[in-house]
Amino acid sequence: MAENGKAHQTVIKKYANRRLYHTGTSTYVTLEDLATMVQSGEDFVVYDARSGDDITRSVLTQIIFEQENKAGDDNLLPVAFLRQLIRFYGDSMRTMVPSFLEFSMANFARDQDGLREKLSQSFGPSAFQHAMEEQVRANMSFFGDAMKMFTNFGPPSQIPSPPSIPAPPPPAAGTDLDDLKRQMAEMQQRLEALAKK
Repeated sequence: MAENGKAHQTVIKKYANRRLYHTGTSTYVTLEDLATMVQSGEDFVVYDARSGDDITRSVLTQIIFEQENKAGDDNLLPVAFLRQLIRFYGDSMRTMVPSFLEFSMANFARDQDGLREKLSQSFGPSAFQHAMEEQVRANMSFFGDAMKMFTNFGPPSQIPSPPSIPAPPPPAAGTDLDDLKRQMAEMQQRLEALAKK
């Protein structure tokens, strides 16, 4: 296996004419093709063909930009989240943001399939959306508390406040709801345990 687990990484080269070249298939690809590769779990790295610099981050950001533009009213990233993210650039706490986002997304990805199925069976498709809004609210509250712990040395006006998300309507009662509450509480406990490390 190659160093750092990169044995199965596909290499994409970006040329000055902005064309992306897939070295594995010897074909040119588009940002849409790369988005499909990400969605199917294929790992790739993008290098500038002239300088050899790793530009994977900027290409992934371009993919997100393209996907958001295509989404119309069905955007993935809320405006409040984007504003909050921009506020963190230049902030002394910006070093905490990547690990927090990575941790939150990893937990969400791990738990989403089981949670979606359970909620759809119990309460209908809209219940998953409400449960995720509740989890986002809990995560942002946790993150806001963590930020306050580390920003006690600055004026309170500089402490970012989490965006407000409207409270979801209460779902129907039942044993499945109790299971859901337990799972959400476990997720919150994992976040709190991470904060204490």
